[in-house]
Amino acid sequence: MHSLGVRIISQVKLPARWLTARESCSKLFVGGLSYDTNESVLKDVFGRHGEIIEVKVICDHVSGKSKGFGFVQFSAESSASKALHEMDGQLLDGRNIRVHYANKG
Repeated sequence: MHSLGVRIISQVKLPARWLTARESCSKLFVGGLSYDTNESVLKDVFGRHGEIIEVKVICDHVSGKSKGFGFVQFSAESSASKALHEMDGQLLDGRNIRVHYANKG
């Protein structure tokens, strides 16, 4: 029996979570917001890091009160990256906020 030199090429499959985060790397999730934090506050604070396209604080559709999280979308990925690194864990309206890349969906 002859031994054939078989080269196996495995395809590395990236986790879906990583792919969705990379597709939306100009949009950030901001969690841990004070219920008093509104969109204008987020725009002012995050706007220091670059041009913002959209800011959205998610509110309960019945009560109209904030659910404590929102999204900030920048015009450039570099601005979003800078904001993520500089704002994650910072104090905003008395709460330490969490900042991550937003997942599409």
